[in-house]
Amino acid sequence: IVIALDISGSMRCEDTRNKNRLVVAKDCINRFVAGRPEDRLGVVVFGSVAMTRCPLTLDHDMLREFVAEIDFAPPGEDRTALGMGLATAVNRMRTSTAKSKVVVLVTDGRNNAGQLGPESAAEAARALGVKVYTIGVGSEGEVPCPVDDPQGGRRYLQVQADFDEELLRKIAATTGARYFRASDADGFAQAFTEIDSLEKTERESRVRMLYTEKFMQALVPAGLLLGFELALAGTRLRRIP
Repeated sequence: IVIALDISGSMRCEDTRNKNRLVVAKDCINRFVAGRPEDRLGVVVFGSVAMTRCPLTLDHDMLREFVAEIDFAPPGEDRTALGMGLATAVNRMRTSTAKSKVVVLVTDGRNNAGQLGPESAAEAARALGVKVYTIGVGSEGEVPCPVDDPQGGRRYLQVQADFDEELLRKIAATTGARYFRASDADGFAQAFTEIDSLEKTERESRVRMLYTEKFMQALVPAGLLLGFELALAGTRLRRIP
């Protein structure tokens, strides 16, 4: 499973009081990782460009460290290359022979950057047998979004959620997966919980048990004590007054 996470500037908006969308997303990702100890997981982030933050790994402690360090895209690179983000995540599994290959695409914006369209990336995912679950982030109505003004300091603007819900549904449907709407922290957590329940794979494993006999460690001292007792029985110590 590769999580493709939007780190564009709009992820600073606070649908949940005092928590921006990126903070909420990182919390949910950590809980998701903790619930899948047997899976290889990875993280891709994207703003105007996409990059692999952590390749597929079973080292989940390292993965959580990488997730903790994720920050917003720098100024000038904080648009939304949705197609590139998805393509980068799919490419991480191109050579995988795993039975189940999944991308969880998290975004709060429209595709407005990058050289590859989301539809083309979705077709590539379908061709490679990768399911793409999509999560659209944003509340109904306006939400506060911080803006740093060099002269006036930080201030908040009311911003309307603007992501292409129809496109996200189409991406999920193309790959045989589902779309989720996360309007707040609870919605975010519920989306990851449902994805976790949908993507279960049965595994068979062989357990080899090795037995080591330990009775001799007790038998030898017991035999010595018994012999000692029999020897004492033929002496004046055979009976305690």
